[in-house]
Amino acid sequence: MKYVALLRGINAGGNRRVPMAELREIFTDMGFTDVTTYINSGNVVFSAQSKPSAEVIRKKLEATFQFEIPLLVLSAEHIRRIAEAIPKEWQNDTVQKSDVIYLFPDIDSPDIINSIGYRPEFETIHYVSGALISNGTRENRPKSSLVKLIGTPLYRRMTIRNVTTARKLAELVQ
Repeated sequence: MKYVALLRGINAGGNRRVPMAELREIFTDMGFTDVTTYINSGNVVFSAQSKPSAEVIRKKLEATFQFEIPLLVLSAEHIRRIAEAIPKEWQNDTVQKSDVIYLFPDIDSPDIINSIGYRPEFETIHYVSGALISNGTRENRPKSSLVKLIGTPLYRRMTIRNVTTARKLAELVQ
């Protein structure tokens, strides 16, 4: 069965560097097959005989790279379900910014919308199991709830990908 590991907070601004070739090698050495990465932000698509443990993967990555790497491991079905919930007209272009905010299990609840300070006058956010899907104009982005979340404890329990990446991951697990 196919899975996606979403690593949080790597290769951003030249910090917490994780080379993708090395990341693929680690996953292969752990016994996973069909290992591939998508872009440099820590998206690993792989196959496993049984449901992989995010905790085991996290410990291996942290031992290798010597810094904390929170991560989610989602099944292909879950990745597809989230991507299918993105409204087709939501894109990343010069006018709009659309993201998928993947939620760690301890904050995964429809009530999360209330916890993030949702601002419907500036953004639209939908909850789907495992994620929030966000859309707004680039002009209003500085006023959005996501910008205000940065650096908070809640923000550290989510990992964000733009909708282009979310859709591509769903395609890669087919």
